[in-house]
Amino acid sequence: MKGRHFLTLLDYRKAEIEYLLDLAIRMKKGQDSADGPLKGKGSGRGAEGEWKRSLKNKSLAMLFQKASTRTRVSFEVGMTQLDGHALFMDMSTTQLGRGETIGDTAQTLSRYVDGIMARLYKHSDIEELAKYAKVPVINALTDLYHPCQTMADMMTVIEKKGKIAGLKVVFYGDCGFNMFNCTAIGFSKLGADVVGCCPNLPNYSLNEKVMAKARKEAIGKISVEHDAMKAAKDADVIMTDVWVSMGQDAEKAKRLQELKDYQVNAKVMAQAKKDAIFMHCLPAHRGEEVSADVIDGRQSVVFDEAENRLHAQKAILAELMG
Repeated sequence: MKGRHFLTLLDYRKAEIEYLLDLAIRMKKGQDSADGPLKGKGSGRGAEGEWKRSLKNKSLAMLFQKASTRTRVSFEVGMTQLDGHALFMDMSTTQLGRGETIGDTAQTLSRYVDGIMARLYKHSDIEELAKYAKVPVINALTDLYHPCQTMADMMTVIEKKGKIAGLKVVFYGDCGFNMFNCTAIGFSKLGADVVGCCPNLPNYSLNEKVMAKARKEAIGKISVEHDAMKAAKDADVIMTDVWVSMGQDAEKAKRLQELKDYQVNAKVMAQAKKDAIFMHCLPAHRGEEVSADVIDGRQSVVFDEAENRLHAQKAILAELMG
């Protein structure tokens, strides 16, 4: 996979995704999937030596157009643990903010760094970045896809359930946006049935253009359900995301009203299997998309999920840039 971009899980075969997930889990445990146990433990380094997979003397440019906590910290720490270096770049303080083209920026950065991570509003912008870059470009979120988050989500489900194939995964809320798109692509490709539970309104409905591509490679089913209780029936995994994303503040009151019947709460969780887990990519707004008793309850794995951003991304970084 060396030198490839990581823009969407549509670009990766089932076996490649499974390989990256296996590597992430082994790296988290202090083992290397190809070479056996790593010399170092946990942090990526140890008294006995360094990881066999290393990005020593390599640099990652981290280009941010949208605010971040988990994405910035997990990528920066991940590069440090792999003996590399991460460079934070706020787009508004670069020449991009003064009108330089994405293509010129991509070509320039490619002369300085070994990889580019970008968190942008428009997916077309990261596609343009990848078109001109001579180094791997990693999508850390756009309006259409959030593949690194889904890799962490799938890793978490494997840890908690032992598998993905045959599970029922239900996503509540806006099903036309990045998180449902990637959830549907990744989990269905690995054999889970994915249900999008959303209002029967065009602005929350499945992106059929994306879903058509996802279904071509899906092993599990991708479907939609508008009844919140019916959707949760016998679910293994219940997921949601914030109802008002960055850039949607002007629509907040309208969105909260239209999505109010799709909150993940105790009644919803009661319809799922007794050992079902609750997932949220964070940040969360308790009392909106999820009730406090669910996200802070025994079935919630949101902080394991957040931690796994670090491990999943380290596997991606090591393979693409190593």
